[in-house]
Amino acid sequence: MRPQSLLFAFFGSYVLEEGLGHVYSGSIIDVLARTGVGEPAVRSTLTRMVNRGLLQRQRQGRRMHFGLTAQAEQVLWDGKRRLWQTGAVNDDWDGTWTLLGFSLPESWQRQRHDLRSRLTWSGFGALYSGLWIAPGDVDASSLVSELGLAAHVKIFHATADDATDIGLMIRDTWDLGGIGARYADFDERWSTWPAAGPGDPLGIRLRVISEWLDIIRTDPRLPARHLPSDWPARAAQETFHRIAQQTEAPARRTATEFLETMPVRVSRNEHR
Repeated sequence: MRPQSLLFAFFGSYVLEEGLGHVYSGSIIDVLARTGVGEPAVRSTLTRMVNRGLLQRQRQGRRMHFGLTAQAEQVLWDGKRRLWQTGAVNDDWDGTWTLLGFSLPESWQRQRHDLRSRLTWSGFGALYSGLWIAPGDVDASSLVSELGLAAHVKIFHATADDATDIGLMIRDTWDLGGIGARYADFDERWSTWPAAGPGDPLGIRLRVISEWLDIIRTDPRLPARHLPSDWPARAAQETFHRIAQQTEAPARRTATEFLETMPVRVSRNEHR
């Protein structure tokens, strides 16, 4: 597991909603030790996240504390929505698609890469080289504006004609094998828990949340009616929710016992 993913799981679970402010670095090191991450990796990851504008730090005496920036809070709220509200199985698709067409100058390699990366993150797949598609009503205008590409992009919302084989289109546009394999692997590794013993509830919870979030963030949530009947996301989601429910109370008790925090937040403008 990547330390940054585990740190996001920790801050999203025990800092974001509770308004704990800044958390002592020693507490963070203790938390990630429960997931198998060593102190050097934690410290270097905290520094990188500060440099990327995801965390802000504040010193109190000889102790360093870390808190969330506005950018990180936005990422975490989106993650919580995907974890607990949206879900991995799209049974509610209304038959609509969001289409995005773009044409960028050949020299704009970086802009093209950034746009494709953001589109993939938002659930789009490449129907053709310059025409991307996503199920449902996706707010693509905001991500296009953030990249400064509004003048080069056209966005449509539409439904497919009856002559279109949607199942075939999905198989041609997205890597169903790769998406399904991630769900199947997750379910295979976690479905038998706690057969070998429950282990540390906090460490288990952070690991399972981090892994699950990494999977669903790369899943375009394709309409279930056009996926194979044995699509593994359904079983994997049941496994995730079972473990999340069983670890919630004991993990929270453990976190409450040893987390040392500074309740007063510093101004966003003081972040360096």
